[in-house]
Amino acid sequence: MLPAETISVSIPCEWRAVYERIWRPEDFPRWASGLAGSGMRQDGDSWVATGPDGPVRIRFTGHNPFGVMDHVVEAGDAVISVPLRVVANGDGAEVMLTLFRQPGMSDERLAADMAWIRRDLAALRNLLAGEADHTAK
Repeated sequence: MLPAETISVSIPCEWRAVYERIWRPEDFPRWASGLAGSGMRQDGDSWVATGPDGPVRIRFTGHNPFGVMDHVVEAGDAVISVPLRVVANGDGAEVMLTLFRQPGMSDERLAADMAWIRRDLAALRNLLAGEADHTAK
């Protein structure tokens, strides 16, 4: 088993609305900075992009009523599972991403990846909260 850390962010929008707004793979670059500007394109049942360490292939869970947005990232020889969930948190949503510490990952790299995920989830919160503010006006 790999050690795991789950990082979450609260978003002041109804959870189904959050899920419907972000479940599409083509929307990930709007908040997932590792994919921003990468020219993510669909290739069969997966997506191809340029990640921070080179080319990646990503397979996403299909649309579902449970808020599951899991994806598998293939980068070189590595195949990395990334569980991602949107769940109800009162009237809002909680978006949770689990990071598995990969074999040989240094403490520094783990800390950097966790900080990156926190930044991306904060960007997602800011994006959706900003959109909610504009639609309420």
